Amino acid sequence: MNTRSGSMAGAITLALGLAIAGLSVALEARAGSDDSFEWSGRLSAGQTIEIKTVNGEIRAEAWSGDRVEVRATKRWRRSDPDRVSIEVIEHGDGVTICTVHPGRGNRCGAGDDGSMSVRNNDVSVDYVVRVPRGVDFAGRAVNGGVEADGLAGDVLAVSVNGSIDVSASGAVEATTVNGSIRAAMGAAHWDGEIRFRTVNGRIDLTLPEDAGAEVSASTVNGDISTDLPLRVTGRFGPKKVRGTIGDGGGRLSLETVNGGISLRTSS
Repeated sequence: MNTRSGSMAGAITLALGLAIAGLSVALEARAGSDDSFEWSGRLSAGQTIEIKTVNGEIRAEAWSGDRVEVRATKRWRRSDPDRVSIEVIEHGDGVTICTVHPGRGNRCGAGDDGSMSVRNNDVSVDYVVRVPRGVDFAGRAVNGGVEADGLAGDVLAVSVNGSIDVSASGAVEATTVNGSIRAAMGAAHWDGEIRFRTVNGRIDLTLPEDAGAEVSASTVNGDISTDLPLRVTGRFGPKKVRGTIGDGGGRLSLETVNGGISLRTSS
């Protein structure tokens, strides 16, 4: 009786082991990556190439060609990558490329238009974008960072859970929630307001030596420092400051909760 019980227990153990091994193999077989998506097209100076993704990193780099080139790489562990599409929309302001996960209401749209959510889908899509001179760039991610290196145009970078690191010869604007912002912009003057905002992270901004702006900076848990000549309006405090850089001009707003703020000159 004991021998038979032992044999049965061994058979059950072996069967469970094979089942677990089979499950592991199946999961490993599902995991993978695919970089088969590529897009290329010409945009006029002042038009924008916009990338929007939920899970994934976005990186833009300057290059000497006359066409925008985009490569996307899908990565996954369990979910079906074929159910996640990459859509391209051409419009008057340029081109928008979106990662669209399955789900009711999800759709690609330019700027603030469109709707994207993952609903427990673990597919992520990373983008690398090569941007010609004069073309503007916008990168919008939810769970992932946004980088732009030495672009010859304007840059808008938006994330929720990710840091932002951008540099451009034009104007730059950046917003995130959980992440730091490091930005360098070549524009010395602009119209309207440029904003840099995060909640959990510091803000480091580099401006040209001849920049002119009306500055508003505030933090809760951090300090504010600047090596630009700033004429303070009202009282200068370690947590909040208003003032004028150079001859003034457009508005510059910097705001964080948990992190410091620094303004530096590019000279």
